[in-house]
Amino acid sequence: MSPTRWQLCGPEAVAHALASGEPVQLLLVARAPRDPRVLQVADEAAARGVAVHRTSDAMLWRLGKVDPPAEVLALLGPAPDAPREDVLAAGGALWLLVACKYRGNTGFAIRNAEVSGADGIFVDNDFTHDARREAIRASMRADRYFPVFWEPADRVIADARAAGRRVYAIEDVGDRAPWQVDLTPPTLLIVGGEKSGIPEAALEACDGVLRIPMRGFIPSYNLQAAMAMVAGERIRQLEAGAG
Repeated sequence: MSPTRWQLCGPEAVAHALASGEPVQLLLVARAPRDPRVLQVADEAAARGVAVHRTSDAMLWRLGKVDPPAEVLALLGPAPDAPREDVLAAGGALWLLVACKYRGNTGFAIRNAEVSGADGIFVDNDFTHDARREAIRASMRADRYFPVFWEPADRVIADARAAGRRVYAIEDVGDRAPWQVDLTPPTLLIVGGEKSGIPEAALEACDGVLRIPMRGFIPSYNLQAAMAMVAGERIRQLEAGAG
């Protein structure tokens, strides 16, 4: 299975990608790189219209997939600011987060969706501009790497259906486990807020409701755990099919 987005580390790999015409979307570059090749590839990328962001060594260490940390990271794949219509028409998974009240939880959910390789995430809540900014910071600025939209759930569900996506909610009233459903086609996955869950109208608009088995006393997993389990099951199914 080829990833929707992937990461390149180090100036040599990034320079090769630029020279080969690969879909480099942005660079994260150390503020004071020791390797002079880093500034060279940053200048070349900027000249080609690629977004270049200067960042801290700590952030490069947190995001990088090599040890020791690279001084430049590149994002390859679809454009993080792709138009809404293109995102809905893409062939992978989309997430819809409804009525999440806490900024940190919203940010962690956005991060989970990006980590899993989703095409994008839609968020329906009443956050102010400042609250959205805090949520995005909590996501490790995942909006730089994939599309994040703030829209009403009913519109998202209707447009996802029109785009040919299956729509599944993840809620404790579900009658099937994630591994009992084919999650490999284009899909919209809906998760709800911390207390109220997914509104009844959204549940009624779904093709099915998935329930993650629970055996403890506490009545539910936290939001991020539920998302991660379903996202992981979808990736497992994709890799099994590719094998």
